[in-house]
Amino acid sequence: MITDRIDREILAHLQHDARISNKVLAARVGLAPSSCLARVRRLEETGAILGYHADVDPRVHGVTLEALVAVRLAVHARTAIGRFEQHVVTLPEVRGVFHLTGANDYLVHVAVRDAEHLREFVLSAFAARPEVGHLETSLIFSHRSNPGFGTQDRRA
Repeated sequence: MITDRIDREILAHLQHDARISNKVLAARVGLAPSSCLARVRRLEETGAILGYHADVDPRVHGVTLEALVAVRLAVHARTAIGRFEQHVVTLPEVRGVFHLTGANDYLVHVAVRDAEHLREFVLSAFAARPEVGHLETSLIFSHRSNPGFGTQDRRA
């Protein structure tokens, strides 16, 4: 996917600012705009770039509370795992799902209106599921992402 230093630089700049113009990006990595655009398209086609998004304030949608729900399944049969995953990805309150090793099987990031919405959501979306054996909910006070993640050159 990533062939050289220039690809890594392109990804770093796009990760920091996905709205950067191709002309500015090309100048920053030392390429002609046409060559830069061809590289960006190749990185998209090969799956190195998964997509672009706008980081929208959740309050715009009435979301004032986010939480992580740790889920331990009652049975670890492939069918139960499949049913749970199929269910959870359809829920509009779910922002992300992580399948884990360790004490819990899943960590589900949810966004809701308020504490009552969280309570009702956890009871109906998780506690009522036959696959679920244990739940633990943690409120998120704050979250910071690292836009520079993965941009370091890790070659020795």
